[in-house]
Amino acid sequence: MKLIQGDCLEEMAKIEYESVDLTVTSPPYDSLRTYNDTLDWCEDVWKAVIKKLYRVTKKGGVVVWVVGDATIKGSETGTSFKQALYFKMCGFNLHDTMIWKKPNPIPRTHNRYEQAFEYMFVLSKGKPKTWNPRMVDCKCAGKKRGGTFQHNGDGIRSQKHKGGVYAKTKQDDNVWSCAGGSKTQHPAEFPEQLVCDHVKSWSNEGDVVFDPFMGSGTTGKVALANGRDFIGIEKVPEYYEIAKSRIEGSIKAI
Repeated sequence: MKLIQGDCLEEMAKIEYESVDLTVTSPPYDSLRTYNDTLDWCEDVWKAVIKKLYRVTKKGGVVVWVVGDATIKGSETGTSFKQALYFKMCGFNLHDTMIWKKPNPIPRTHNRYEQAFEYMFVLSKGKPKTWNPRMVDCKCAGKKRGGTFQHNGDGIRSQKHKGGVYAKTKQDDNVWSCAGGSKTQHPAEFPEQLVCDHVKSWSNEGDVVFDPFMGSGTTGKVALANGRDFIGIEKVPEYYEIAKSRIEGSIKAI
């Protein structure tokens, strides 16, 4: 485990080349929060962060980038999409565009539907080397399979998976519902279950998990609890102390 208090751009340059198996992080969302006036988050900065993430990520490694957009003068910025596309320009694959659905969105007064989700972009450096899918109960468990029809690239329709019965479980879809809400003094804390499901999906025990925007330390706490190693960077001293306390406390509890 390595916890670092400092600027992520400076500190990521010191991390060994292709040494990280999985990054689970949530960068700043446009200018929605200034994090005690320490933040200079602009396009030049997030582009530099993404470039450095490519450098430290192993071949087959994954970055889970949880992000949302500000609404300025009645229009969403679309920064999240720009970032996802820039990951591709740097050499990552956009492996999956997932949704974090919040069952408890903050109610607001405006002429649009309540903002109840954030994007979870799953970026991979080549084909992901690890895939441990989250499984859910199958509503049709035990029932006879009738088969499904699929079209190939030539438009020919064929029946697949005919016969047998449905299994008890199946792979979950890419929309995950998980309640937010901070338990610490950090204003934007990750839900532990959300992080846990990503850590288990894209890494194995003994792998190195990284968070360049460590915040309250949720990624580190979850990674260590699940037998992974962890590297975390946090710029704000008071948030670093929160993260350090939570992570060290989780180690003692293991």
